[in-house]
Amino acid sequence: MTEPITIEITTGDERRYTLREAQPADEPGVLALFESGGAYVEAATGLPSGPGDLQSLYCSLPPGADWADKLVLVVTEDDGPVVGIVDAVRHHPAPDACAVGLFLLHPSLWGTGTGRAVAGALLDRAAASGITRVTATVPVGWPRGRRFLAPLSFRFTGPPPRGQAVANRPAGPREPAVERAELAPVRRE
Repeated sequence: MTEPITIEITTGDERRYTLREAQPADEPGVLALFESGGAYVEAATGLPSGPGDLQSLYCSLPPGADWADKLVLVVTEDDGPVVGIVDAVRHHPAPDACAVGLFLLHPSLWGTGTGRAVAGALLDRAAASGITRVTATVPVGWPRGRRFLAPLSFRFTGPPPRGQAVANRPAGPREPAVERAELAPVRRE
């Protein structure tokens, strides 16, 4: 079991969000989030959201990663329903790195600055824990993802070769390529 992670975030509009490790009771909220964020899910997988997305979230692990380093975090507003999900693997692809596999907020929060506040809190925590590189991916053709990562100072490194495996599974036939992005986190004061 990993050390519990709870981060409280207050955004510029004074809304308070909690980021914590997912629990089994969060599964209905995560399924609802996948359904509401169907535009992203379809851009990332080439298919509409379905119940298998929840299973994939918990079962997906990049080759060479350790299950003990897998984190599935949920974002809630004032301890209410799930409004976001973050899937990350610490110590991957290197001991001082962290790979983010999914960062999804409810569409009602897109463009509000909430995502940047959550990401900023996570990046601060990563820098404080010795992480020197954070990797992420954006589906090719999903400009919202680029607009989200660029102001956080992620550097885009291009798509991987087509046909490459996605985590511990082959890419689906309709699944688009992804563009990789990297960041060397610096703790903000």
